[in-house]
Amino acid sequence: MKIFHSLEEVARLSRPSTVTVGSFDGIHCAHKELLRRVRERARQQGSMSVAVTFDPHPVAVLAPDKAPSMLTPLPIKLELLERSGIDGLLILPFTLEFSRWSPEKFVEEVLVRTLRAETVFVGENFHFGHRQAGNPQMLQELGERFGFRTEILSKMSLRHKIVSSSQIRILLEQGHITLANRLLGRPFYLRGPIQTGLGIGSTRSVPTFNLDAATSLVPRRGVYITAARLGFANQPVGRADSLSGSMPSVTNVGTRPTFGERELGVETHLLEPWGGEKPSVLEIGFLYRLREERKFGSAELLKTQILRDVRRAQDYFRRLRRAGISPA
Repeated sequence: MKIFHSLEEVARLSRPSTVTVGSFDGIHCAHKELLRRVRERARQQGSMSVAVTFDPHPVAVLAPDKAPSMLTPLPIKLELLERSGIDGLLILPFTLEFSRWSPEKFVEEVLVRTLRAETVFVGENFHFGHRQAGNPQMLQELGERFGFRTEILSKMSLRHKIVSSSQIRILLEQGHITLANRLLGRPFYLRGPIQTGLGIGSTRSVPTFNLDAATSLVPRRGVYITAARLGFANQPVGRADSLSGSMPSVTNVGTRPTFGERELGVETHLLEPWGGEKPSVLEIGFLYRLREERKFGSAELLKTQILRDVRRAQDYFRRLRRAGISPA
């Protein structure tokens, strides 16, 4: 996948394109369907398949206090888009000046002059241009004027839920990890540097890896069955859309009330002992929510509950193996 960071870079291309435009936060099932249709139409037309996205997220510029936490920070979004098989990605810097472009200017400058779009695919809730004045119907009208076709993808539903980034955020905030994963079409995961803990786990409960997720969207507080991958200096943790090569684990998202701590933390306990090189990066795929976080009367009572959680997680992975199912 070729990545472009300006209109000038893309302007060097000579081949027409089939395009989709959006924030693509989460690269969920509806995004994947859009990207699939773009790839298929590009193959039929002999054009280049291109996704156009923005960095930072438009809301982070226009209304920072209302900006949602991202399901997929840009580096992970790039990995997922590359795995989609798209030919090119145009990342447009979203600025206040850019936000003032009219829908007509966006279409003419980006889709027509730069990308030479033959077909543009968007979702039915797509908006663009100054004050989000542009919508799919306007895009169709502009396409007729400038000579490209507009294809509008209807909203996708799974398990009676609309597949959208905002819906997935709600499910994660409510702790409905299994349904959120259905809408994503993959496990929800966090990735970040491993931070040094206070040593409480290794001395008073069970040893854990502590993920620095200060800037990440995290699921509702509680204990989860997870699949973990460890990364090391100059070595990636692996594919962003798969948990192949991961290790069974249990993760607590919370404030450790038993020990009187208040700062939100993400702690992962591997179900099998780790005696290898000290890792620097941790990726956690959330698979199933076991229970709420709660305060215990002592560290021993907490440790007893954690061991129960571990046994349930072991049973979970054992059932997966018997069924021939990969957690990814």
